Amino acid sequence: MDIYTIDIEKELEVLRKRSELVTNIDQELVDYTNRMIRSIDGIGIGLAAPQVGRNERFFVVHLDQMDPLVFINPEIIGTSEELSSYEEGCLSIPGMYGDVKRPAAIQIQAWNQKGRPFKLEADGLLATVIQHEYDHLNGKLFIDHLSDRKKAKLLKKYEKSVG
Repeated sequence: MDIYTIDIEKELEVLRKRSELVTNIDQELVDYTNRMIRSIDGIGIGLAAPQVGRNERFFVVHLDQMDPLVFINPEIIGTSEELSSYEEGCLSIPGMYGDVKRPAAIQIQAWNQKGRPFKLEADGLLATVIQHEYDHLNGKLFIDHLSDRKKAKLLKKYEKSVG
C-alpha cells in the first residue's frame, strides 16, 4: 500500500483536502481497512484514508498493547482542558518529528467495520494518535500545530532529506 507524502504535489493536494463521509460500510471497505492495518505493522501506529489516496473519513489505529481500531466517519465529541505533549511523526512526512500539544483526553464517536456506532474515551498516547489521524481527515498535518519557525525548519530539513 503506497503512502502519500508531502513532497509530491498531487499527493499533497489529497493530504490537504477535507475528506468526504463514508456512505457505505461494505466488505470492500472492511478489506481495505484490514490492509491498512497490515501495512503499518512495524512502521507506524495509525493511518488515515487520505494518506493512501482515499478522500474518505476513516482511519485505523494499532498500538502494540491493544487490538487494532477502525474509525469510520469519526467525530471528536469532547476534549479535556488538560494538554499533553508528545513527539509526533507521520508516515506522510517520513523521518521528521516535532513536539505537539493536544488535549490529554478525548471522547470520540464513530462507526466500526460492522457498521455499528460506538463511543470511546481515550487518553495518553491513544488520544494523541486518534487526534493526529482525525486531523488528516480535515486536511491538517501535525506540522500545522508547530510554531511557524519550527515548521519552516522541519520542512527545510525534510526537503533536504528527499532531495
